[in-house]
Amino acid sequence: MTEKLPSIVIVGRPNVGKSTLFNRLTGTRRSIVTNEPGITRDRIYGTANWEGRSFQVVDTGGIVPEDKAGIPGEILRQARVAIENATRVVQVVDGRTGPTPLDEELALLLRRAGKPPVLAVNKVDMPKQAEMAAQFYELGDEIFPISSEHGFGLDTLLDFLTENFPRGEVVVEKPYVSIAIIGRPNVGKSTLLNQLVGSERSIVSPEPGTTRDAVDTVLDRKGKLYRFLDTAGIRRKGKTKLIAEKLSVIMARQHLERADVALLVADASVGITSHDATIASYAEQSGRSVIIVLNKWDLALEAAQEKSSAEKKRGGKSAGMNANKLVLDYEPLVRARLKFLSYAPVVFLSAKTGEHIDRLYTVIDRVVEARNRRISTGELNRWLKEVDLDRGTSPASREVKIFYITQATTAPPTFVLFTNQLKPLHFSYQRFLENQLRAKFDFTGTPIRFNQRLKQRGSRHRERKDPRD
Repeated sequence: MTEKLPSIVIVGRPNVGKSTLFNRLTGTRRSIVTNEPGITRDRIYGTANWEGRSFQVVDTGGIVPEDKAGIPGEILRQARVAIENATRVVQVVDGRTGPTPLDEELALLLRRAGKPPVLAVNKVDMPKQAEMAAQFYELGDEIFPISSEHGFGLDTLLDFLTENFPRGEVVVEKPYVSIAIIGRPNVGKSTLLNQLVGSERSIVSPEPGTTRDAVDTVLDRKGKLYRFLDTAGIRRKGKTKLIAEKLSVIMARQHLERADVALLVADASVGITSHDATIASYAEQSGRSVIIVLNKWDLALEAAQEKSSAEKKRGGKSAGMNANKLVLDYEPLVRARLKFLSYAPVVFLSAKTGEHIDRLYTVIDRVVEARNRRISTGELNRWLKEVDLDRGTSPASREVKIFYITQATTAPPTFVLFTNQLKPLHFSYQRFLENQLRAKFDFTGTPIRFNQRLKQRGSRHRERKDPRD
Protein backbone atom coordinates (compact mmCIF):
# COMPACT_ATOMS: atom_id res chain seq x y z
CA MET A 1 0.00 0.00 0.00
CA THR A 2 1.46 3.36 -1.06
CA GLU A 3 1.83 5.82 1.81
CA LYS A 4 0.22 9.21 1.39
CA LEU A 5 2.70 11.74 0.04
CA PRO A 6 3.61 14.84 2.07
CA SER A 7 1.65 17.86 0.88
CA ILE A 8 2.92 21.38 0.09
CA VAL A 9 0.03 23.82 -0.29
CA ILE A 10 0.58 27.12 -2.09
CA VAL A 11 -1.55 30.04 -0.91
CA GLY A 12 -1.57 33.79 -1.37
CA ARG A 13 -3.66 36.76 -2.39
CA PRO A 14 -4.66 37.06 -6.08
CA ASN A 15 -2.02 37.51 -8.78
CA VAL A 16 1.20 37.01 -6.77
CA GLY A 17 2.42 34.09 -8.91
CA LYS A 18 1.05 30.99 -7.14
CA SER A 19 0.20 29.14 -10.36
CA THR A 20 3.60 29.97 -11.89
CA LEU A 21 5.25 28.43 -8.81
CA PHE A 22 2.98 25.37 -9.02
CA ASN A 23 3.87 24.82 -12.68
CA ARG A 24 7.58 25.27 -11.92
CA LEU A 25 7.55 22.73 -9.06
CA THR A 26 5.52 20.11 -10.91
CA GLY A 27 7.21 20.62 -14.28
CA THR A 28 3.83 21.01 -15.95
CA ARG A 29 1.52 23.67 -17.31
CA ARG A 30 -1.47 22.45 -15.34
CA SER A 31 -2.46 25.82 -13.92
CA ILE A 32 -3.43 28.71 -16.17
CA VAL A 33 -1.06 31.67 -15.91
CA THR A 34 -1.95 35.19 -17.12
CA ASN A 35 -1.72 38.74 -15.80
CA GLU A 36 -5.45 38.65 -15.09
CA PRO A 37 -6.14 38.07 -11.36
CA GLY A 38 -8.46 35.38 -10.04
CA ILE A 39 -7.70 32.69 -12.63
CA THR A 40 -7.31 29.71 -10.28
CA ARG A 41 -10.44 29.07 -8.24
CA ASP A 42 -10.48 25.37 -7.33
CA ARG A 43 -7.68 23.30 -5.80
CA ILE A 44 -5.25 21.98 -8.41
CA TYR A 45 -3.12 18.94 -7.52
CA GLY A 46 0.23 17.80 -8.88
CA THR A 47 3.24 15.75 -7.79
CA ALA A 48 6.90 16.72 -7.63
CA ASN A 49 10.25 15.26 -6.62
CA TRP A 50 13.26 16.99 -5.08
CA GLU A 51 16.50 15.17 -4.35
CA GLY A 52 14.72 11.82 -4.13
CA ARG A 53 11.85 13.11 -2.01
CA SER A 54 8.40 12.88 -3.58
CA PHE A 55 5.57 15.15 -2.48
CA GLN A 56 2.21 16.52 -3.53
CA VAL A 57 1.77 20.16 -4.57
CA VAL A 58 -1.59 21.93 -4.25
CA ASP A 59 -2.37 25.23 -5.98
CA THR A 60 -5.22 27.25 -4.48
CA GLY A 61 -7.22 30.25 -5.64
CA GLY A 62 -6.29 33.80 -4.71
CA ILE A 63 -7.51 34.26 -1.13
CA VAL A 64 -9.22 37.40 0.18
CA PRO A 65 -9.80 36.49 3.87
CA GLU A 66 -12.56 39.01 4.64
CA ASP A 67 -14.53 38.54 1.39
CA LYS A 68 -17.06 35.85 2.29
CA ALA A 69 -19.52 36.43 -0.56
CA GLY A 70 -19.93 34.40 -3.74
CA ILE A 71 -16.95 32.89 -5.49
CA PRO A 72 -14.26 34.56 -3.27
CA GLY A 73 -15.88 32.91 -0.25
CA GLU A 74 -15.89 29.55 -2.02
CA ILE A 75 -12.21 29.96 -2.93
CA LEU A 76 -11.41 30.56 0.74
CA ARG A 77 -13.39 27.47 1.76
CA GLN A 78 -11.63 25.33 -0.86
CA ALA A 79 -8.25 26.62 0.34
CA ARG A 80 -9.09 25.80 3.97
CA VAL A 81 -9.65 22.14 3.01
CA ALA A 82 -6.18 21.98 1.44
CA ILE A 83 -4.54 23.82 4.35
CA GLU A 84 -6.01 21.42 6.94
CA ASN A 85 -4.31 18.48 5.18
CA ALA A 86 -1.04 20.28 4.42
CA THR A 87 2.40 19.17 5.63
CA ARG A 88 3.78 22.58 4.70
CA VAL A 89 2.06 25.82 3.65
CA VAL A 90 3.88 28.24 1.36
CA GLN A 91 2.47 31.76 1.30
CA VAL A 92 3.48 33.51 -1.90
CA VAL A 93 3.89 37.30 -1.68
CA ASP A 94 4.92 39.91 -4.22
CA GLY A 95 8.42 41.26 -3.53
CA ARG A 96 7.88 44.23 -5.84
CA THR A 97 4.84 45.63 -4.01
CA GLY A 98 5.91 44.78 -0.46
CA PRO A 99 3.63 43.57 2.36
CA THR A 100 -0.05 44.44 2.00
CA PRO A 101 -2.91 44.26 4.52
CA LEU A 102 -4.21 41.18 2.65
CA ASP A 103 -0.84 39.44 3.10
CA GLU A 104 -0.94 40.22 6.82
CA GLU A 105 -4.51 38.93 7.20
CA LEU A 106 -3.68 35.69 5.40
CA ALA A 107 -0.51 35.09 7.46
CA LEU A 108 -2.54 35.63 10.64
CA LEU A 109 -5.26 33.26 9.40
CA LEU A 110 -2.64 30.54 8.75
CA ARG A 111 -1.02 30.92 12.17
CA ARG A 112 -4.43 30.66 13.86
CA ALA A 113 -5.05 27.47 11.87
CA GLY A 114 -1.84 25.99 13.29
CA LYS A 115 -0.05 26.21 9.92
CA PRO A 116 2.57 29.00 10.20
CA PRO A 117 3.50 29.83 6.61
CA VAL A 118 6.83 29.65 4.85
CA LEU A 119 7.01 32.94 2.94
CA ALA A 120 8.08 32.76 -0.69
CA VAL A 121 8.86 36.34 -1.74
CA ASN A 122 8.21 36.08 -5.47
CA LYS A 123 9.29 38.24 -8.42
CA VAL A 124 12.84 38.60 -7.08
CA ASP A 125 14.48 37.97 -10.44
CA MET A 126 18.17 38.50 -9.53
CA PRO A 127 20.33 37.75 -6.45
CA LYS A 128 21.08 41.48 -5.97
CA GLN A 129 17.34 42.03 -5.42
CA ALA A 130 17.21 39.54 -2.53
CA GLU A 131 17.15 42.31 0.07
CA MET A 132 13.56 42.96 -1.07
CA ALA A 133 12.58 39.99 1.06
CA ALA A 134 13.65 41.63 4.34
CA GLN A 135 10.51 43.77 4.51
CA PHE A 136 8.40 40.61 4.94
CA TYR A 137 9.92 39.47 8.28
CA GLU A 138 6.96 41.10 10.06
CA LEU A 139 4.80 38.28 8.56
CA GLY A 140 6.94 35.29 9.55
CA ASP A 141 10.36 33.90 10.40
CA GLU A 142 11.00 31.73 7.34
CA ILE A 143 11.57 34.03 4.34
CA PHE A 144 12.86 32.90 0.91
CA PRO A 145 13.37 35.27 -2.04
CA ILE A 146 12.47 33.47 -5.27
CA SER A 147 11.51 33.93 -8.89
CA SER A 148 8.84 31.43 -9.92
CA GLU A 149 9.22 32.48 -13.52
CA HIS A 150 13.00 32.16 -13.76
CA GLY A 151 13.69 29.58 -11.04
CA PHE A 152 15.93 31.76 -8.85
CA GLY A 153 15.98 30.66 -5.18
CA LEU A 154 13.82 27.58 -5.63
CA ASP A 155 16.57 25.11 -4.69
CA THR A 156 17.02 26.79 -1.28
CA LEU A 157 13.24 26.91 -0.74
CA LEU A 158 12.81 23.23 -1.66
CA ASP A 159 15.74 22.14 0.53
CA PHE A 160 13.99 23.73 3.51
CA LEU A 161 10.47 22.52 2.68
CA THR A 162 11.44 18.89 2.05
CA GLU A 163 14.11 18.54 4.76
CA ASN A 164 12.07 16.03 6.76
CA PHE A 165 10.27 14.38 3.86
CA PRO A 166 11.11 10.67 3.42
CA ARG A 167 13.50 9.62 0.68
CA GLY A 168 12.96 6.54 -1.39
CA GLU A 169 11.89 5.18 -4.73
CA VAL A 170 8.81 6.67 -6.29
CA VAL A 171 6.16 4.00 -5.92
CA VAL A 172 4.22 3.35 -9.11
CA GLU A 173 0.56 4.07 -8.48
CA LYS A 174 -2.22 1.70 -9.39
CA PRO A 175 -3.53 2.28 -12.92
CA TYR A 176 -6.59 4.48 -13.07
CA VAL A 177 -9.25 5.45 -15.58
CA SER A 178 -9.01 9.11 -16.57
CA ILE A 179 -12.42 10.74 -17.10
CA ALA A 180 -12.95 14.28 -18.42
CA ILE A 181 -16.23 16.00 -17.60
CA ILE A 182 -16.96 18.34 -20.51
CA GLY A 183 -19.84 20.53 -21.61
CA ARG A 184 -20.96 24.10 -22.05
CA PRO A 185 -21.04 26.42 -19.03
CA ASN A 186 -23.56 25.92 -16.23
CA VAL A 187 -24.88 22.47 -17.17
CA GLY A 188 -23.82 20.99 -13.80
CA LYS A 189 -20.33 19.62 -14.45
CA SER A 190 -18.93 20.64 -11.07
CA THR A 191 -22.05 19.41 -9.25
CA LEU A 192 -21.65 16.08 -11.04
CA LEU A 193 -17.98 15.83 -9.98
CA ASN A 194 -18.91 16.54 -6.35
CA GLN A 195 -21.62 13.88 -6.50
CA LEU A 196 -19.30 11.32 -8.13
CA VAL A 197 -16.56 11.73 -5.51
CA GLY A 198 -18.91 12.30 -2.56
CA SER A 199 -17.43 15.65 -1.49
CA GLU A 200 -17.44 19.30 -2.48
CA ARG A 201 -14.32 19.02 -4.60
CA SER A 202 -15.31 21.70 -7.11
CA ILE A 203 -16.76 25.16 -6.58
CA VAL A 204 -20.44 25.22 -7.52
CA SER A 205 -22.08 28.54 -8.35
CA PRO A 206 -25.04 29.73 -10.46
CA GLU A 207 -22.56 32.02 -12.20
CA PRO A 208 -21.56 30.47 -15.55
CA GLY A 209 -17.85 29.85 -16.04
CA THR A 210 -17.00 29.31 -12.36
CA THR A 211 -14.52 26.53 -13.16
CA ARG A 212 -11.53 27.74 -15.16
CA ASP A 213 -8.79 25.21 -14.49
CA ALA A 214 -9.35 21.47 -14.79
CA VAL A 215 -9.87 20.00 -11.32
CA ASP A 216 -8.18 16.62 -10.84
CA THR A 217 -9.62 14.17 -8.33
CA VAL A 218 -8.59 10.53 -7.89
CA LEU A 219 -11.21 8.28 -6.29
CA ASP A 220 -10.85 4.68 -5.11
CA ARG A 221 -14.27 3.05 -5.53
CA LYS A 222 -14.70 -0.66 -4.86
CA GLY A 223 -11.02 -1.27 -5.56
CA LYS A 224 -10.98 0.68 -8.84
CA LEU A 225 -9.25 4.03 -9.29
CA TYR A 226 -10.99 6.79 -11.22
CA ARG A 227 -9.34 10.11 -12.03
CA PHE A 228 -11.88 12.82 -12.78
CA LEU A 229 -11.10 16.09 -14.56
CA ASP A 230 -13.76 18.76 -14.17
CA THR A 231 -12.95 21.05 -17.09
CA ALA A 232 -14.02 24.63 -17.71
CA GLY A 233 -17.26 25.14 -19.57
CA ILE A 234 -16.46 25.39 -23.27
CA ARG A 235 -18.01 28.60 -24.58
CA ARG A 236 -18.71 29.63 -28.13
CA LYS A 237 -15.77 31.45 -29.70
CA GLY A 238 -17.73 34.70 -29.93
CA LYS A 239 -18.65 34.51 -26.25
CA THR A 240 -15.10 34.27 -24.90
CA LYS A 241 -13.87 37.79 -24.14
CA LEU A 242 -11.49 37.58 -21.20
CA ILE A 243 -8.04 36.05 -21.75
CA ALA A 244 -8.75 33.64 -18.89
CA GLU A 245 -11.91 32.37 -20.56
CA LYS A 246 -10.13 31.86 -23.89
CA LEU A 247 -7.33 29.95 -22.14
CA SER A 248 -9.90 27.90 -20.21
CA VAL A 249 -11.39 26.67 -23.48
CA ILE A 250 -7.95 25.78 -24.86
CA MET A 251 -6.98 24.01 -21.63
CA ALA A 252 -10.29 22.12 -21.52
CA ARG A 253 -9.56 20.67 -24.96
CA GLN A 254 -6.00 19.82 -23.92
CA HIS A 255 -7.24 18.04 -20.79
CA LEU A 256 -9.68 16.11 -22.95
CA GLU A 257 -6.64 14.70 -24.77
CA ARG A 258 -5.35 13.34 -21.43
CA ALA A 259 -8.55 11.40 -20.73
CA ASP A 260 -9.74 7.92 -21.61
CA VAL A 261 -13.43 8.71 -21.34
CA ALA A 262 -15.37 11.95 -21.85
CA LEU A 263 -18.61 12.55 -19.97
CA LEU A 264 -20.49 14.93 -22.25
CA VAL A 265 -22.83 16.72 -19.85
CA ALA A 266 -25.94 18.42 -21.25
CA ASP A 267 -28.95 20.04 -19.59
CA ALA A 268 -31.95 17.73 -19.93
CA SER A 269 -34.32 20.55 -19.04
CA VAL A 270 -33.09 22.46 -22.12
CA GLY A 271 -32.27 19.65 -24.54
CA ILE A 272 -29.32 19.09 -26.86
CA THR A 273 -28.19 22.39 -28.37
CA SER A 274 -25.98 23.06 -31.39
CA HIS A 275 -23.25 24.08 -28.94
CA ASP A 276 -23.53 20.69 -27.20
CA ALA A 277 -23.08 19.05 -30.60
CA THR A 278 -19.94 21.12 -31.29
CA ILE A 279 -18.40 20.09 -27.97
CA ALA A 280 -19.36 16.47 -28.65
CA SER A 281 -17.47 16.64 -31.95
CA TYR A 282 -14.31 17.67 -30.04
CA ALA A 283 -14.55 14.45 -28.00
CA GLU A 284 -15.25 12.28 -31.05
CA GLN A 285 -12.36 13.76 -33.04
CA SER A 286 -9.95 13.28 -30.13
CA GLY A 287 -10.61 9.54 -30.05
CA ARG A 288 -11.98 9.56 -26.51
CA SER A 289 -14.72 7.16 -25.52
CA VAL A 290 -17.92 9.11 -24.86
CA ILE A 291 -20.88 8.83 -22.50
CA ILE A 292 -23.73 11.30 -23.02
CA VAL A 293 -24.94 12.50 -19.61
CA LEU A 294 -28.34 14.20 -19.52
CA ASN A 295 -28.18 16.11 -16.24
CA LYS A 296 -31.05 17.86 -14.42
CA TRP A 297 -33.28 14.94 -15.33
CA ASP A 298 -35.43 15.67 -12.28
CA LEU A 299 -36.26 19.10 -13.70
CA ALA A 300 -37.07 17.68 -17.14
CA LEU A 301 -39.37 15.05 -15.64
CA GLU A 302 -41.08 17.62 -13.43
CA ALA A 303 -41.71 19.90 -16.42
CA ALA A 304 -43.08 17.00 -18.49
CA GLN A 305 -45.42 15.96 -15.68
CA GLU A 306 -46.70 19.53 -15.28
CA LYS A 307 -47.33 19.76 -19.02
CA SER A 308 -49.18 16.44 -18.99
CA SER A 309 -51.34 17.56 -16.04
CA ALA A 310 -52.13 20.88 -17.74
CA GLU A 311 -53.28 19.08 -20.90
CA LYS A 312 -55.47 16.80 -18.85
CA LYS A 313 -57.13 19.78 -17.09
CA ARG A 314 -57.89 21.37 -20.45
CA GLY A 315 -59.75 18.22 -21.40
CA GLY A 316 -57.16 17.02 -23.84
CA LYS A 317 -55.87 13.47 -24.15
CA SER A 318 -53.06 12.72 -21.75
CA ALA A 319 -51.51 9.32 -21.32
CA GLY A 320 -49.70 10.46 -18.20
CA MET A 321 -45.98 10.88 -17.86
CA ASN A 322 -43.38 8.84 -16.00
CA ALA A 323 -39.61 8.55 -16.15
CA ASN A 324 -39.56 5.47 -18.40
CA LYS A 325 -41.93 6.99 -20.95
CA LEU A 326 -39.99 10.25 -21.00
CA VAL A 327 -36.74 8.36 -21.67
CA LEU A 328 -38.38 6.58 -24.60
CA ASP A 329 -39.54 9.93 -25.98
CA TYR A 330 -36.31 11.80 -25.20
CA GLU A 331 -33.52 9.47 -26.32
CA PRO A 332 -34.45 9.52 -30.06
CA LEU A 333 -34.21 13.32 -29.95
CA VAL A 334 -30.71 13.05 -28.48
CA ARG A 335 -29.68 10.53 -31.14
CA ALA A 336 -31.02 12.78 -33.90
CA ARG A 337 -28.90 15.74 -32.74
CA LEU A 338 -25.76 13.64 -32.13
CA LYS A 339 -25.84 11.18 -35.02
CA PHE A 340 -22.04 10.91 -35.11
CA LEU A 341 -22.12 9.58 -31.51
CA SER A 342 -24.51 6.72 -32.24
CA TYR A 343 -22.18 4.39 -30.32
CA ALA A 344 -22.26 6.50 -27.13
CA PRO A 345 -24.58 5.32 -24.31
CA VAL A 346 -26.97 7.86 -22.79
CA VAL A 347 -27.40 8.18 -19.02
CA PHE A 348 -30.22 10.27 -17.52
CA LEU A 349 -29.41 11.51 -14.03
CA SER A 350 -29.61 14.32 -11.51
CA ALA A 351 -26.24 15.47 -10.19
CA LYS A 352 -28.02 17.55 -7.56
CA THR A 353 -29.96 14.65 -5.99
CA GLY A 354 -27.56 11.83 -6.91
CA GLU A 355 -30.23 9.89 -8.81
CA HIS A 356 -28.69 7.27 -11.14
CA ILE A 357 -25.07 8.08 -10.18
CA ASP A 358 -24.43 4.36 -9.54
CA ARG A 359 -25.77 3.61 -13.02
CA LEU A 360 -23.23 6.05 -14.47
CA TYR A 361 -20.36 4.19 -12.78
CA THR A 362 -21.64 0.92 -14.27
CA VAL A 363 -21.66 2.45 -17.74
CA ILE A 364 -18.16 3.93 -17.26
CA ASP A 365 -16.78 0.49 -16.39
CA ARG A 366 -18.41 -1.07 -19.45
CA VAL A 367 -17.11 1.67 -21.76
CA VAL A 368 -13.55 1.38 -20.40
CA GLU A 369 -13.62 -2.39 -20.95
CA ALA A 370 -14.83 -1.87 -24.53
CA ARG A 371 -12.16 0.78 -25.17
CA ASN A 372 -9.41 -1.68 -24.27
CA ARG A 373 -10.96 -4.74 -25.94
CA ARG A 374 -8.65 -6.62 -28.28
CA ILE A 375 -10.00 -9.16 -30.77
CA SER A 376 -7.66 -11.86 -32.03
CA THR A 377 -6.74 -11.88 -35.72
CA GLY A 378 -8.25 -15.32 -36.17
CA GLU A 379 -11.58 -14.27 -34.65
CA LEU A 380 -11.66 -11.11 -36.76
CA ASN A 381 -11.10 -12.97 -40.02
CA ARG A 382 -13.72 -15.58 -39.15
CA TRP A 383 -16.12 -12.68 -38.60
CA LEU A 384 -15.05 -11.15 -41.93
CA LYS A 385 -16.05 -14.32 -43.80
CA GLU A 386 -19.59 -13.96 -42.42
CA VAL A 387 -20.01 -10.35 -43.60
CA ASP A 388 -21.75 -9.73 -46.92
CA LEU A 389 -19.35 -7.08 -48.22
CA ASP A 390 -21.55 -6.38 -51.26
CA ARG A 391 -24.21 -4.84 -48.98
CA GLY A 392 -22.00 -1.86 -48.29
CA THR A 393 -20.99 -1.27 -51.91
CA SER A 394 -22.81 1.30 -54.05
CA PRO A 395 -23.64 0.27 -57.66
CA ALA A 396 -21.24 2.84 -59.11
CA SER A 397 -18.22 1.87 -56.99
CA ARG A 398 -15.66 -0.84 -57.52
CA GLU A 399 -16.38 -4.18 -55.85
CA VAL A 400 -14.77 -4.22 -52.43
CA LYS A 401 -12.73 -7.19 -51.36
CA ILE A 402 -11.12 -7.31 -47.95
CA PHE A 403 -8.45 -9.98 -47.95
CA TYR A 404 -7.39 -9.68 -44.35
CA ILE A 405 -8.08 -7.72 -41.15
CA THR A 406 -6.13 -7.37 -37.92
CA GLN A 407 -6.36 -5.16 -34.86
CA ALA A 408 -3.37 -2.83 -34.53
CA THR A 409 -4.09 -1.04 -31.24
CA THR A 410 -6.66 -0.41 -28.55
CA ALA A 411 -7.86 2.84 -26.91
CA PRO A 412 -9.46 3.45 -29.34
CA PRO A 413 -9.70 0.10 -31.15
CA THR A 414 -7.92 0.48 -34.50
CA PHE A 415 -8.07 -2.09 -37.31
CA VAL A 416 -5.89 -2.55 -40.39
CA LEU A 417 -7.64 -3.62 -43.62
CA PHE A 418 -5.90 -5.22 -46.62
CA THR A 419 -8.17 -4.57 -49.61
CA ASN A 420 -8.30 -4.59 -53.39
CA GLN A 421 -8.92 -0.83 -53.49
CA LEU A 422 -6.67 1.74 -55.15
CA LYS A 423 -8.23 4.57 -53.11
CA PRO A 424 -9.36 4.78 -49.48
CA LEU A 425 -12.77 3.30 -48.78
CA HIS A 426 -15.64 5.77 -48.81
CA PHE A 427 -16.66 6.89 -45.29
CA SER A 428 -20.10 5.31 -45.82
CA TYR A 429 -18.48 1.93 -46.46
CA GLN A 430 -16.32 2.32 -43.37
CA ARG A 431 -19.47 3.13 -41.41
CA PHE A 432 -21.02 -0.09 -42.81
CA LEU A 433 -18.01 -2.11 -41.61
CA GLU A 434 -18.10 -0.37 -38.24
CA ASN A 435 -21.78 -1.23 -37.76
CA GLN A 436 -21.12 -4.87 -38.66
CA LEU A 437 -18.20 -4.99 -36.23
CA ARG A 438 -20.25 -3.45 -33.41
CA ALA A 439 -23.06 -5.94 -34.04
CA LYS A 440 -20.61 -8.78 -33.39
CA PHE A 441 -18.36 -7.33 -30.67
CA ASP A 442 -19.13 -5.00 -27.75
CA PHE A 443 -17.47 -1.64 -28.45
CA THR A 444 -19.98 0.43 -26.49
CA GLY A 445 -19.01 4.07 -26.12
CA THR A 446 -15.73 3.89 -28.00
CA PRO A 447 -14.93 5.14 -31.51
CA ILE A 448 -13.49 2.66 -33.99
CA ARG A 449 -10.72 3.55 -36.42
CA PHE A 450 -9.73 1.85 -39.70
CA ASN A 451 -6.35 2.03 -41.41
CA GLN A 452 -6.33 0.75 -44.98
CA ARG A 453 -3.44 -0.84 -46.85
CA LEU A 454 -4.12 0.12 -50.48
CA LYS A 455 -3.43 -2.12 -53.45
CA GLN A 456 -0.54 -0.86 -55.56
CA ARG A 457 -1.34 -0.27 -59.25
CA GLY A 458 -0.12 -3.13 -61.39
CA SER A 459 0.35 -5.45 -58.42
CA ARG A 460 -1.46 -8.71 -57.83
CA HIS A 461 -2.70 -9.06 -54.28
CA ARG A 462 -3.11 -12.65 -53.24
CA GLU A 463 -5.48 -13.44 -50.41
CA ARG A 464 -3.68 -13.82 -47.10
CA LYS A 465 -4.67 -16.43 -44.60
CA ASP A 466 -3.94 -16.39 -40.93
CA PRO A 467 -1.82 -19.46 -40.06
CA ARG A 468 -3.79 -19.77 -36.81
CA ASP A 469 -7.06 -20.43 -38.69
